Amino acid sequence: MIMREDTRIERQHVRGLPASCLAVFFAIWGICLLAFSSCAKMGNPDGGWYDETPPRILGASPDDKSVNVHTNKMYIYFNEYIKLTDPTQKVVVSPPQMEMPDIKGAGKRIIIDLKDSLKENTTYTVDFSDAISDNNEDNPLGNFTYSFSTGEEIDTMEVSGYVVEAENLEPIKGILVGLYDNLEDSVFRKEPFQRVSRTDSRGRFVIKGIKPGNYRVYALMDADGDYRYTQKSEKIAFNREVIVPSCKPDIRQDTLWRDSLRIDSIIRVPYTHFLPDDIVLRAFSVPQTDRMLLKSERKLANQFSFIYSYGDSILPVLRGLNFDEKDAFVMEANEKKDTLTYWLRDSLLINQDTLMVELQYQATDTTGVLVMKTDTLNLLSKEPYAKRMKQKEKEYNEWKKKQEKAEKRGDPFEQEMPVEQLAMNIRMNSELDPDKNPLIQFDTPLAVADTSMIHLYSKHDTLWYRAPFMLREHPKIPRTYELLGEWRPDIEYSLEFDSAAFADIYGKTTLATKKGFKVKSNDAYSTLFITISGMSGKHVVAQLLSGKDDVVKEVMTTNGNAEFFYVTPGTYYLRMFHDENGNGVWDTGNYDEGRQAEEAYYYPGKFECKEKWDYTETWDPTRRNAARQKPGELVKQKADKEKTIKHRNLERAQKLGIEYLKEAVGKTY
Repeated sequence: MIMREDTRIERQHVRGLPASCLAVFFAIWGICLLAFSSCAKMGNPDGGWYDETPPRILGASPDDKSVNVHTNKMYIYFNEYIKLTDPTQKVVVSPPQMEMPDIKGAGKRIIIDLKDSLKENTTYTVDFSDAISDNNEDNPLGNFTYSFSTGEEIDTMEVSGYVVEAENLEPIKGILVGLYDNLEDSVFRKEPFQRVSRTDSRGRFVIKGIKPGNYRVYALMDADGDYRYTQKSEKIAFNREVIVPSCKPDIRQDTLWRDSLRIDSIIRVPYTHFLPDDIVLRAFSVPQTDRMLLKSERKLANQFSFIYSYGDSILPVLRGLNFDEKDAFVMEANEKKDTLTYWLRDSLLINQDTLMVELQYQATDTTGVLVMKTDTLNLLSKEPYAKRMKQKEKEYNEWKKKQEKAEKRGDPFEQEMPVEQLAMNIRMNSELDPDKNPLIQFDTPLAVADTSMIHLYSKHDTLWYRAPFMLREHPKIPRTYELLGEWRPDIEYSLEFDSAAFADIYGKTTLATKKGFKVKSNDAYSTLFITISGMSGKHVVAQLLSGKDDVVKEVMTTNGNAEFFYVTPGTYYLRMFHDENGNGVWDTGNYDEGRQAEEAYYYPGKFECKEKWDYTETWDPTRRNAARQKPGELVKQKADKEKTIKHRNLERAQKLGIEYLKEAVGKTY
């Protein structure tokens, strides 16, 4: 009404003007209208609602769920242009095809060309997962499966579940899951899957087109594309239980949302419930036990190493071909004994650029049996003698120049060239946890560790007293020593080393060193007491984890009670595994031996530990499905991101100041 009244007033003013003025007036008025419309157009937040509608299937040739199909080429038609994303990885044909099928998107259709010959009286399924989306907004069609049968009937049963890593319950994306109606253990190695699917980003799988019967289910990270377990490197999962597919009518509740916060309505939808739908497969990799010499190297002049594919309790026999190997070196092995390092004692051998050795060691032959093998190796130093001598000469010349400059200035400069000392790395914070020990590390093997030249003092009130300690080699870390003491909370300590307390095999010694530290007070920690239900009498390893799934503390128990002391305040998670052989480490499985990997479990929540607080918790690790135990904060394999178009429509509605209703864009949110 206001705009109409304003227009009437303007016309009254215009009516009495000359024709030339009228022309000018209307020209200006037109320009203003054009500018106004342009501004209005620019003010439109984003040009309209985003399309939320996924592609709609108009039909297929042959029709979906057709019977008596004998053509290898199929077409699926859509109401709009579509995209088919990564079909070789996302699209799975069942029964599995030995020759890769040709599946591609072309405009408003998908073309399926199966290269294998069709089997008689067989149901075929082509599972597209989320590979199909529209061409403009990437709206996914979602979990579409095209199926047909070469016989008179089509099989419609389904089974579903999850595949997780056996060690840490991490969802596994992209692993094949298949069925056999042959219940023999050997079939997994001899024949390809009969029905197959692939897990999504949540580790979930659905196998469709199954006929009634008894089955066993397996998972396989197929390395060679033959749909059967043929290589030790392939990650696998198996279940000795027999799967019997079934179905029943059921009702589910679907929630229709008005917006991101408000529910529009809840409706009950009838559907066919296929069972089982809660299969959980724990996948593992078999250790690589085939032993071979991977490489030999001599990175430093004073040592060389042999790296094997697998460790062995029997050490190799080494014979020098251009030197005498007797007492020539100190040998050290890593924890797995798959890397052996030899430190040369004699400077003459260190200065020898090439060492020729004959090495006898156990290696796996073509039948998988360990046999003695002999290799002749030339160990070339990456630091040639001439290069090292040149570096020493350079260092000497630099020292000589400093001496000459000092003499010219009249400064006394009588010191000899600095003698290279043995470096000692003391790994210890200024504040020590009562259950931790200082570590002392060296770059070269020691010949002398004189504990009489090591002194530990503790401060009580204002006086210092000698404190008892013990020095021992670390069982897992080479050239590392552990200092064990009676660490008392809230007490100061002083750790002192005399000069030459340590000497290496080359005669280098350490300098005098002093390091002070204090043991934290008990009030600075939390204590956690966990009662694990159903685990009394079993060997269990319980692990307190950081937010990165790293082990912070670890305890072993056989009575089901796990106690964690001296827990630094923070957020923690909990994992445990059933240590069946009692060796204190998680062990993987072995299919040929019929042995599953040791079962791991996650506490589904977290612990917020605070100073001076004690926590007591009872945990039943088997109460929740293994695929739903691991807290979301620890899961590294995140589910694929959902499309955000609906969220953009909601944001636009909020900008316009209107409610985001399903009528607004013709789609329920």
